[in-house]
Amino acid sequence: MFPLAAALQLKRGAALYRDVWFDKPPLSAWVYLLWGAASGPTLRIAGAVYDLLACGLAFQLAATLWTRREGSLAAGLLAFFLTFDTAAAALPLGADLLLLVPHLAAMLFAVRKQPLLAGIAAGVGFLMNAKGLFVLAACGAFLWPSLPLVLVGFLLPCGAALASLGSVPAWYAQAWHWPSLYAASPLVSDPIRNGLLRTGNWLGFHATLVIGAGLYYSRNRDWKMIAWTLFALAGVVLGWRFFPRYFFLLLPALLLPAARGLADFRRPLAVLAMLALMVPLVRFGPKYLTVATSPDLAMDRDSQGAARIALQVSKPGSTLYVWGYRPELFVYTGLPAATRYIDSQALTGVPADRHLTQSTVVLAEGTHEAREELAKARPDILMDGLSLFNAELSMDHYSELRPWLMNYREVGRTKGIVIYTRISQ
Repeated sequence: MFPLAAALQLKRGAALYRDVWFDKPPLSAWVYLLWGAASGPTLRIAGAVYDLLACGLAFQLAATLWTRREGSLAAGLLAFFLTFDTAAAALPLGADLLLLVPHLAAMLFAVRKQPLLAGIAAGVGFLMNAKGLFVLAACGAFLWPSLPLVLVGFLLPCGAALASLGSVPAWYAQAWHWPSLYAASPLVSDPIRNGLLRTGNWLGFHATLVIGAGLYYSRNRDWKMIAWTLFALAGVVLGWRFFPRYFFLLLPALLLPAARGLADFRRPLAVLAMLALMVPLVRFGPKYLTVATSPDLAMDRDSQGAARIALQVSKPGSTLYVWGYRPELFVYTGLPAATRYIDSQALTGVPADRHLTQSTVVLAEGTHEAREELAKARPDILMDGLSLFNAELSMDHYSELRPWLMNYREVGRTKGIVIYTRISQ
């Protein structure tokens, strides 16, 4: 919910990067403003519409390359895997899933020989997720004689976005420098083994697509499709994390040749490939019956409980600061941020993907200044979602924050969050 929390601050007049510390491309937050940064049913509907748009583009792309039969297969398979792939497919639109529509749109324009539009779509994707650069490269593989026009199209939305940013240097520091350090610091001790294991699991889960693509390549030496797949795979490998949501980048590149391969072969391999759809259905179908007990939902319920406590002690005009990475607290309370920091990564130097269990600093530059800036702020409500998990990153661990923290008193806590109010209230 980090982009949604940022969008809520933008809705109140804040400027991204200048007034809101944000380590992602701008459109990943701006897109939420299309529906007023609303959550709940509105957000679910927006996600469903987005997925339907992706399926429609997959149909058009496959039908343009081949026939409506391949188009129907591509759309149906994409709908299936968007349902069963990862939890990210059922959560608010994140940067990796947001790239899916511009990715498909860019490739549709590429196969239609519309280089300017392909570049624009890739540029829009880049503004949602930096891995849009790999989409640009795939467009170049399809349109290499018109590559200059593709690049012009790519620069158009990027230039417009840069011109509207609150601070270009801050954009670079937050959305490029910080993520580059994050990507360069492996999350696990053996990233290669982890990558092979997770990629193998993903391919097994998507056995239908693997079989279908294999059928296609057994009859076609399509170097453009191969280049597209390799560029997408490079985007997955980047950073050596292999989170399931990263594979949204590879999904379209495998989906299209698979649709053609399955349409071209009737029996018995095509039947076997369709039966392979039982893998995700059997693997995750039963989990829908026990979804209420999942750790993610348990943490979300904890945040909702903490938000209720915060709202009980808040007053009109109260402001909020959250220590840790719990952006949903801004969504559930609806309180405005007291500082430009809506999480504590920039203050601790430890990325959110590990700070519950690890304390290794990735970026020390600027963290002292950020903590001093926080110590000058006067949030009315302070919510700590990190200290109970990792004492080394607790607020009182930092000398700049100890005197500041004395101005607050605890008024409640949940399993993972401590709620404070300012004593002067």
